[in-house]
Amino acid sequence: MSKKYDVIIVGAGPGGLTAALYASRANLSVLILDRGPYGGQMNNTDLIDNYPGFSEIKGPELGKKMYDSIMKFKPDFEYGDVQSVKLDGTNKVVTTDTGEYTAPILIIATGADHKHLNVPGEEEYSGKGVSYCAVCDAAFFKDEDVAVIGGGDSAIEEGIYLSQLAKSVTVVHRRDQLRAQPTLQKRAFANKKMKFVWNAQTESIDGDGNKVTGITYRDKKTDEEKKLSAAGVFIYVGVLPQTAPFKALNILDDKGWIPTDNHMRTKVPGVFALGDVRAKDLRQIANAVGDGSIAGQEAYNYMQDLNDK
Repeated sequence: MSKKYDVIIVGAGPGGLTAALYASRANLSVLILDRGPYGGQMNNTDLIDNYPGFSEIKGPELGKKMYDSIMKFKPDFEYGDVQSVKLDGTNKVVTTDTGEYTAPILIIATGADHKHLNVPGEEEYSGKGVSYCAVCDAAFFKDEDVAVIGGGDSAIEEGIYLSQLAKSVTVVHRRDQLRAQPTLQKRAFANKKMKFVWNAQTESIDGDGNKVTGITYRDKKTDEEKKLSAAGVFIYVGVLPQTAPFKALNILDDKGWIPTDNHMRTKVPGVFALGDVRAKDLRQIANAVGDGSIAGQEAYNYMQDLNDK
């Protein structure tokens, strides 16, 4: 038998937790589902210095503060890896590896994962010089030499952003030309702080045991192994939305993101999406929280409409 709720929220990052806060405060029965601990990618972030109210806070600490603040409204939290979602009239039936749950309202807050290089040192130095977000971490590398790995729009945009604070930004790309749009390339090539290493296949991210010191790469033309010194390595080789369990709902775009309107509504009534899983440009804690507050309030409005029918 399915356990029944008013609202099921899949994902316990900052957006999902905020949606749970607003929905449970509105006296709706709420289930939060996640395959891992609450906090989402905040748990992989050493320091956060761009979230209002905290000049500096560790990611896991902020996640715990958010979680603790909602639990007084008594939503349920369950561990589970969502396998599929199907529609049953107005209900949404969520099947996980541990059970089945039903609710008329589904809020998707599963986020997105950055593609990794899968080279030695990447995991070891994550949060110790390896980053996937310049907006999040640029301030930690003021007046330092940093490297950006990638050649698409995101890599060049973030490289330009980094150049405002870093001493220098070296773009390391495996091809002999960028894939970024021409206007971005023009800005990057005109930026005196930006340098470029072409035909470079990153072999490892190097460090001293505590922090990043640079990278080792292979010159694809000469097959020579070379080193580049850097205090930070920013990796932009793609982002993957975590939306596979929701394909049957037919709410994904051709790249797997979930389009919504300004109310976080998808094209399926009663299904909302928020945060990094949405088709949008900026993916930050602050705007995930904003999305979550809207989705939580819209869940209440949707339930009111159902009750009036």
